Amino acid sequence: MKIVIAPDSFKGSLSAAVAARAVEKGIKKKYGSAVQTVCLPIADGGEGTLEALVPSENRIRIWAQNPLGDLMEVEYGARGDTAVIEMAAAAGLTLIPEQRRHAGKTTTFGVGQMILDALSRGYRKILLTVGGSATNDGGAGMFAALGAKFLDENGHSFVPTGFTLKQVVSLDLSDLPASFYGTQFAIATDVTNPLTGPTGAACVYGPQKGGTVTELLEIDLGMRHYADVLEKTGDRAVRDLPGCGAGGGIAAPLLAFGKAEMQKGIELVLQTADFDRVIADADVVITGEGKLDAQSFSGKTISGVVSHAARVHKPVVCVVGCYDEGALSALPDNVKGVLSARHLALSDDDSMQNAADYLEELAGTELYDILKKQ
Repeated sequence: MKIVIAPDSFKGSLSAAVAARAVEKGIKKKYGSAVQTVCLPIADGGEGTLEALVPSENRIRIWAQNPLGDLMEVEYGARGDTAVIEMAAAAGLTLIPEQRRHAGKTTTFGVGQMILDALSRGYRKILLTVGGSATNDGGAGMFAALGAKFLDENGHSFVPTGFTLKQVVSLDLSDLPASFYGTQFAIATDVTNPLTGPTGAACVYGPQKGGTVTELLEIDLGMRHYADVLEKTGDRAVRDLPGCGAGGGIAAPLLAFGKAEMQKGIELVLQTADFDRVIADADVVITGEGKLDAQSFSGKTISGVVSHAARVHKPVVCVVGCYDEGALSALPDNVKGVLSARHLALSDDDSMQNAADYLEELAGTELYDILKKQ
């Protein structure tokens, strides 16, 4: 029997990789060498994607700017011929204390430094995840790090932030490396917000980044002006592209001037992980997450795993920390069971703190009972 173990992270408790190993340990204790297990941790294209897709020995560490412009050590990953870069590593909201967050002043410059380093190492495919950002600069900081010059009315070059996008008069792309134009950028997001307007980058996501209503309206006006400059300089309209507002609009210059495409996060991750090939000869697929709810089968990690498994008629078992009863009312046909670790624990805190032990126990008992029927 071949079992593919492909969970998401258990938020606040376990990474996807640790969760997969815990399930594998329980299965091995019960089955021994009678089964082949493959651990394939998965994410939905947001934070945690790097950890899920790239083991620590395949990660590259460099110095780059954080959202406030201070130097810090960051890492990105290499998976085959693809560099996996999480925007949040250099421009993440969690990198800034709450009292210092400011949507109009933060920069994506450090993300550009990571991309530039990947280009210098010969990577011509880049998977960029854009969740969890502290920025609203339309990717201007990132593009400046790559070599683009943003010029004001006096012809002076500067690195724009959300508040200064309105000062951009023109763009000089002569210092962009030739490798930029030959690189394929796959941009992972699970949102469809456009760059500007009431559902755009500033108005929807700006409040959590430290922007007041007045400030965010100012940033949005600057973003509209910035979009005009991008569209005048390039050959692609970007402001209304679904998903371009993700990550404070970081994808805008990549879409305007590069070989870039927005893709649904979970689909991009499954493609990068070669998921379909791995499960082709599997007997069972196991997935899971911290809490199964009504959204789990609608665009999140579990939904992607389940739908891809269904295409090749593979049964799926979900092993979770806990679940909402409503999530069990309409399970996909190929989901043969949902097992929760919560009933094994003494409390919610116990469940969170000892999640790996409880997953291992589930895998060797209740999960075993389901697997032996397959």
